[in-house]
Amino acid sequence: MTSSSGASRRQVLAVAAAAATAPLIAGAPARAAQRQGPKGPKTWDLTVLGTSDTHGNVYNWDYYRDAEFDDSKHNDVGIAKLATLVNQIRAERRGRATLVLDAGDTIQGTPLATYYAKQEPITVTGATHPMARAMNILRYDAVTLGNHEFNYGLPLLATWIGQLGFPALAANAVNAKTGRPAFQPYVLKRVRPGGPGSPTLTVGILGLTNPGVAIWDKGNVEGRLVFPGMVETAAKWVPVMRRRGADLVIVSAHGGDSGTSSYGPELPNENPVALIAQQVPGIDAILFGHAHNEVVEKFVTNTATGAQVLTAEPSKWGQRLTRMDFTLTRERGRWKVVGKGATMLNTNTVVEDPTVLAAVRGQHDKTVGYVNTVVARSAQELSAAESRYRDTPILDFINHVQTEVVTAALTGGPYAALPVLSIAAPFSRTAVFPQGDVRIRDVAGLYVYDNTLEAVVLTGAEVRAYLEYSAKYFTTLPVGAPVDPATISDPAVPDYNYDVISGLDYDIDVSRPVGQRITRLVLPGTDTPVAADAQFVVAVNNYRRSGGGNFPGIVKTQVYNAQQEIRQLLIDWAQARGTIDPADFFVPNWRLVRAGVPVF
Repeated sequence: MTSSSGASRRQVLAVAAAAATAPLIAGAPARAAQRQGPKGPKTWDLTVLGTSDTHGNVYNWDYYRDAEFDDSKHNDVGIAKLATLVNQIRAERRGRATLVLDAGDTIQGTPLATYYAKQEPITVTGATHPMARAMNILRYDAVTLGNHEFNYGLPLLATWIGQLGFPALAANAVNAKTGRPAFQPYVLKRVRPGGPGSPTLTVGILGLTNPGVAIWDKGNVEGRLVFPGMVETAAKWVPVMRRRGADLVIVSAHGGDSGTSSYGPELPNENPVALIAQQVPGIDAILFGHAHNEVVEKFVTNTATGAQVLTAEPSKWGQRLTRMDFTLTRERGRWKVVGKGATMLNTNTVVEDPTVLAAVRGQHDKTVGYVNTVVARSAQELSAAESRYRDTPILDFINHVQTEVVTAALTGGPYAALPVLSIAAPFSRTAVFPQGDVRIRDVAGLYVYDNTLEAVVLTGAEVRAYLEYSAKYFTTLPVGAPVDPATISDPAVPDYNYDVISGLDYDIDVSRPVGQRITRLVLPGTDTPVAADAQFVVAVNNYRRSGGGNFPGIVKTQVYNAQQEIRQLLIDWAQARGTIDPADFFVPNWRLVRAGVPVF
C-alpha cells in the first residue's frame, strides 16, 4: 500500500493546483474564431476526442490467432490506429483547442497487457507499461480508471499511473480509512479555443470509475478502497469544478447508460450514465464506456435545468474514436455553449501510427514469442464453437483442471470427503485447440480473463438454484419450434454469464419458463436425485464468487483460495502432461432438452 498511497496523495494534492498549472493548448495561428457577422456574435469551437475500453490493444493484432486482427465487420483495433486519427484531427484543427480523453479499462485484456502484469510485471522490472508508452505518445489529457485497472492490484496500478504523462481520474474511488479520494477526482484544463491570443476556456473533466470494482476485485480493494455511486459522486464534484472556474464540464465515466447492473442492489448502479445526465445539473457532455457499445450521439435532458447533455460511447478495443464538437460564444466575459454534437470515426479507415508501433515493438515481439510457446499436443481438434449449447470437451478441460487442483488442495482437511464440482463459462466462441501442437495463445484464447481459482461449499438446493439462474441464458423454445444455435440465447445475457457445472448430471428444458428449467439433477452416472441438503465443494473463479453476474448462493466464505490464476493452471496442466486427450477428462453430463427430448 505504500506506493499506492503515495501516488494517491500526490494526485489529490494535484487537484488544488490543477487550475493554475494546466497547460495551454496552442499551435499555429488558427482559423478557430469565426468573426462576428450579420447573423450573430463571434463563436469559438472546442473538439474533444474520446476513447474507451482499449483493453491492452496497441497493435492491430490478434495474439490468440497470431495474425492481424479481423472480425466479421472488418474492424481494426489498437492505440496505434487511434493515434493516426487523433493526429489527423489535430492537424486539421491547426492549433485550435483539442482535448483527448479515455473512459477506462486500459491495462487488461490482451496477452500484451497480461505479460507485463504477470510474466514480467512492471512493479518488478521497472519497465514502462506498453499502454503507458502508447498513450503518452498520443498525448492524452486524462484517463479515467476502469474496473479492470484494479485487476492486478493497487501496487501495479500505482506504478502504471506514475508512468503516465497525464492524470488518471477516479472521483468515486475513496480511501476506506480517510474517506478522501484515493485518486485525482478531476482536472481543470485551460485551453484557447481560438489558438494563441484568444480568450481562455477552462474545461473541467471529472472521472468516475465503476462501483462494481468492490465486487469484481474485492481481494484487491477490500478494506482499502470504497466506491460510492457515480450519480452521487458527480453531484458532489460538478459544483466544486464550477466554483473553481470550469466553464464547460465533461464527465468521463466508466459505466454504461442502460441503468441496470450485473450485480445485485447492494452496490450503486453499474450503468448510470443516463441517470447522471438526468439528475446532475451543470454537465455539458459525458464520454462513457464499460458496456462496449457504439453510441455515436445521444442527448439526455437534465430534469432540473432542461439542458441537453451530450453522451457518446466509442465501442471497444480502439475500434472507434468519438469526436465531440462544441460551439461557444462569450457574453459579458462568460462562456456559453451554443451548439454541440458528436460523430464517430472508424479506425479501419487509417494505417497504424509508426511512432506508436516503434515505441511498443519490443514488448509486442516479446509477447508474440511467449504466446507461441508450445505447451502440449492435442490428440484431436477441440473447439469451443458449440460450448454454449452442447457439452464439449474443451470446456470440460477447464472444469477438470479446476476440480483436480481443488481436490488436491483439500486432501486431508475438513472438506476432503465432499464431492468437488466445478463451474466454467464459454468465454470464447472461437477458441480452438488444434490437433497437434497447442500453444499458450490457444489456451489463453479459451480462458481470456485473468481470474483466479476459489472454492466454496454449496448445498444441493443451492446448486439447483444456481443452475436455474444460469439457464435464463436461453430463449424459450416450445416443443416443435425450430432451433437455431445463432439465436438460442437471450441477447441480454452475455456468454460469460452462462455457467455449466461438472460433477453432476442435469437437463435444461428450454421449453419451460425461466426458473423451472432444471428438470433432472442427479448424482453422476445414476438416477439418484441430488438431495437438497447434500453438500458439495464447488470450484469457481473469483469474479463469480465475488458476485459477478449476481448468481445466487455463491458469495460466501471460500474453503480454497490460493490466488492461482486459472489460465496459468491450464497451461501448467498441459505442460506437465504433454498431451491433451479428451479421453482423460471429457464426461458428458448436461444437455438441453424439450419435454425430455434432447435438442441437439
